[in-house]
Order: sequence, then structure tokens, then C-alpha cells
Amino acid sequence: MLYIVGLGLGDEKDITLRGLEAIQKCKKVYIEAYTSILSFGLAYDGLSTMEKLFGKSIIIADREMVEEKVDDILIEASESDVAFLVVGDPFGATTHTDLVIRAKKLTVEVKVIHNASVMNAIGACGLQLYRYGETVSIPFFTETWRPYSFYEKIQRNREIGLHTLCLLDIRVKEPSIESLCRGKKCYEPPKFMTINVAIEQLLEVTEAHGASAYDENSRCVGLARLGCEDQIIVSGSMKDLLHFDFGPPLHCLVIVGELHPIEEEMMEFYKVK
Repeated sequence: MLYIVGLGLGDEKDITLRGLEAIQKCKKVYIEAYTSILSFGLAYDGLSTMEKLFGKSIIIADREMVEEKVDDILIEASESDVAFLVVGDPFGATTHTDLVIRAKKLTVEVKVIHNASVMNAIGACGLQLYRYGETVSIPFFTETWRPYSFYEKIQRNREIGLHTLCLLDIRVKEPSIESLCRGKKCYEPPKFMTINVAIEQLLEVTEAHGASAYDENSRCVGLARLGCEDQIIVSGSMKDLLHFDFGPPLHCLVIVGELHPIEEEMMEFYKVK
């Protein structure tokens, strides 16, 4: 059996009882470490804390392992119980749907154990979940790569009055372009997009499009470390949030659509000081 287990958003204690029971009967346990991270990260102390609570050794599955050696993991799961741990909910990233498809094609049994994810925990800011449109991902811009494709999705959401959840880029164990050109991989330090950088990029994009979907006065909500004890939720215009210090990762941003009176009242509680 392949168990795909959601870990939730905060720390190792967010595991469900069902998830913990599954992990403890598995021969091998992997943790996916490139679509998201837990609040304490995957440095030695964080990983050892998790291993102590779960009672299992945990293998970090980076992008390369999942993309290049996933069949090895599935072969192991065909012979014994294997757990694949995912921050948030197992279906919060398309990568994990692909894992299920691969497993089913190899006739490996799969059991999914759900948990909280940013897609439902975002309700903490007071905006009603059924009033969100399509979620977008904001990638880091580079000198040679500045994709604007997310703009049209935000524009469509805004045209029908819906909120837009913006998931911000994280880069963990990414090879540098220079090292790839040399034929030898050298990895860049981990990098996590802040709300401030996201707003800078969003304003660049809307300026290029003539500011029809949103502008610096558009209302937003910035959220940092959602689901953790020290989570921060702040509402205000893009201009208000541009220089606000949200602290350590992970960050996400909501571009607010039309507001229900209850949503309007909740926004006042989080208004930037």
C-alpha cells in the first residue's frame, strides 16, 4: 500500500491520528520537500523532531527523487507499506495527482489521508471560501523570464467579483543555470517569495496591461505562516502592504473581489495599522 499522508500546515503536531497510524505501520517513510515546507523546515532539528514523534526514520524526497526515482518508490509500495508525506493536503499540488496515476497504472494500492491545506485554511482571513475564483501561482521573475500569464486569471476573477488566492513561489534545491551550463549541478540556496515581492511583480504586470484588473489601491490580504501559532493576517491596499514586514515564510496573498457585509466587517479586524 502507498499511503499519501497530509501533514497540515503548522508543525509535526498537525498530523491526524489516522495519518500517524498509517505512518507507524509503514516500512519506509518519505517526505516531499519541494512544493511546500512546514514552519520549522526540514533542517536536521526539524526532521529529527518529526522522526521522534512519528517513531520512524524519514527520507527527504526532493524534486529530483520524485521526478527521477518515483517508480522505485512505487515498486517498494508494491512489496510493503510505504508512506509519502505531503505538507498541507495530498491533492494541494498536481505532482501528487500524478503520483496516484502512476501508482494505479502499476496496480499499486493507494490510500490518501487528508489534512488542512492553504486552500481551506485561507478562510481564516474572513473571506468566504465559495467566493474565490481560480487560484494563481506567482513565480519569481528573472532578467530573462517574466511570465505574465497569471494576470488574465486574476482579471477574470475580478470581472465577476471573486477573490483571487495567489500562491507564492518557493525554490528549494534548485540547480543554478550557470552550473547546468557547465554540466555539473550546483544548487542555489532556498528562496521563498514574500508578499512584498509578489506585490512588486503584480504591479509591474498590471502596468504593462494598462491597470485594468487591479492597481496599487486594490484591496488585498497578506497572510504569513498560515496555520501556525505566529500566523499574521493583514488587510489593506497593495500600496499599504508593499512595505509591511510579514516575517519568515511561507507567505500568500489574496486579491479581494466584491465583499459581502460580513466579509467587510472581518476585513476591518485585520486592517493594516
